[in-house]
Amino acid sequence: MTTSNPPLLDNHGRPVNYLRLAVTDRCNLRCFYCMPEEGIKYLPKKALLTYEEMERMVRVLAAMGVNKVRITGGEPFVRNGLLYFLGRLGQIPGIDALHLTTNGVLTAPHVTELKVIGVRSVNLSLDTLDRDRFRHITRRDELPKVLDTLFGLLANGIEVKLNVVVMEGKNTGDILPMAELTRQYPVSVRFIEEMPFNGEGNRFAGFTWNYRRILEELKAHYPALYKLADEPNATAYEYGIPGHAGRLGIIAAFSRSFCGTCNRIRITAQGLLKTCLYDDGGLDLRKLLRTGATDEQLTLAFRAAFSRRAKDGFEAEARRSSHQPASESMSTIGG
Repeated sequence: MTTSNPPLLDNHGRPVNYLRLAVTDRCNLRCFYCMPEEGIKYLPKKALLTYEEMERMVRVLAAMGVNKVRITGGEPFVRNGLLYFLGRLGQIPGIDALHLTTNGVLTAPHVTELKVIGVRSVNLSLDTLDRDRFRHITRRDELPKVLDTLFGLLANGIEVKLNVVVMEGKNTGDILPMAELTRQYPVSVRFIEEMPFNGEGNRFAGFTWNYRRILEELKAHYPALYKLADEPNATAYEYGIPGHAGRLGIIAAFSRSFCGTCNRIRITAQGLLKTCLYDDGGLDLRKLLRTGATDEQLTLAFRAAFSRRAKDGFEAEARRSSHQPASESMSTIGG
């Protein structure tokens, strides 16, 4: 990979080479830990970045060393033209890792095309294998479609990571059934601490299932569980079980124990740059794009934003000026 200017670094000396780009704030599920059931104020179409604007930003970032792009939402597949856009991104010089996060409800019919486009891996949100609990958590009865997606991805040889948000009183009994998927299938099942981005203000009252407790639960049932080497910039602590085809992971999303190696850029569907998931955004890229900013000006704006990046998620949250994180929905900030 070659870049046309120096790599993007933050003010803590951390290289930034991974973009999480939300293409929509809309979602076809209503997971209670992510958004309220009703009263969601979706952005009008003109407020969203166009695919052309997104592609231009990715090209600018690729010239600064960004080589990994993950498309998120909301749910990416509710936006028309997604596959064409993915194909365009895959052709940008310097982008050598294209990934997707989806809830899987609309994904199964497109799995073969994802393989052709070159999507390297898919993060599939799946908090339970029990249909009734799935309906309770997501407020929709769509588990069969999600499972069709899971097995379609596996059949096409696309790497699958299952994202399981662990919630007190909701799905802690699903930890072991989800972990058991790794016995037969080459999947990574990743248990995630619940985060305070539910779109309903102060409803989030903290959590009891932190990464240590999740690990204790797994060890109690899999005494031979062993630690795997963590990849650079990884958010998950990874573990193996002898004889299992897949692996387990634990993501300390609320404890924020992985911030010291963060290499991520987050851009929301309306073009707001977040240098940390917990900040309230500091750069309106949509305004820059629509007021005639040159590629050089965009480059300078990215560098300026990362020159004052918070050290970690706790500092970013302390800097917030407008509201607490729970007032936001994960569907609007891209995860």
